[in-house]
Amino acid sequence: MPELFNPVDYAVPVFILLIIIEMLWARKKAPEKYEPKDTLTSLAFGTGSTVAGALTGGLVFAMMLWLYEHRLFDIGWAWWAWIACFLLDDLAYYVFHRSAHRVRWLWASHVNHHSSQHYNLSTALRQTWTGFIAANFIFRMPLALAGFHPAMIAFCGGINLIYQFWIHTEAVGRMPRWFEAVMNTPSHHRVHHATNPRYLDANYAGVFIIWDKMFGSFTPETDDEKIRYGIVKQLGTFNLLYSVFHEWIGIAKDVWSAPWRHKLGYIWRPPGWSHDGSRDTSDTIKARWRARQENPATPAE
Repeated sequence: MPELFNPVDYAVPVFILLIIIEMLWARKKAPEKYEPKDTLTSLAFGTGSTVAGALTGGLVFAMMLWLYEHRLFDIGWAWWAWIACFLLDDLAYYVFHRSAHRVRWLWASHVNHHSSQHYNLSTALRQTWTGFIAANFIFRMPLALAGFHPAMIAFCGGINLIYQFWIHTEAVGRMPRWFEAVMNTPSHHRVHHATNPRYLDANYAGVFIIWDKMFGSFTPETDDEKIRYGIVKQLGTFNLLYSVFHEWIGIAKDVWSAPWRHKLGYIWRPPGWSHDGSRDTSDTIKARWRARQENPATPAE
């Protein structure tokens, strides 16, 4: 086993430098792109996520080691194993990410990343504190069982996370067409962070946008509609603890008050689902939007 390091640790100074550069760009070109309280909240999210990861990372790694000891194949450390691990890890991320938008339990953790109404490099730091509670780690477990060493998986996951940092910006328009066709880019990821009905639940990719194109979740960015960022029901506060835990609180309240036969629905159904149909999911919002496109006389929301 080669001696591996955590690539994210070495990337953090670069992250900070790029945020400073983008802030200087925004100050001259688009001062509205940064809001001090929002940026501070994002930094606090990142700090808390780092602490949470340090507290739970060892346990997750131990579980992966146990699965690796019962691996199905001896893949080893050959050069092709690294490529295969990176590709499969990115596919696992896609599956996780798509699930996190379709299962409320997972959304309660992932919503943290979408809670800012701004879209800049500091937004990339809005990482969850409760990923272990949501059990986000289970999506990478099959890689260890298949025979990829947990250290290799962790390293590839770190590179994946580093790549995703730079796509959280409006300072970059569109990349060359060949790059946009294969890779996730700022243009593709702006769509993912949008609350516009046409863009909801699209572009889940981590590194390779090909997964979205393969599985029917790709939506291109258009130039004729300004993107609105955040979540459908905006937080309306910079309170850090509320921002971190608001969806968990919402789940608890809904499960407590729901009829017994519908309680689990508020955990496993999509965000916004209600047993009486009184709330909107992304599906119902998009359906109304499509109806308006087909029939402009349809009343707006």
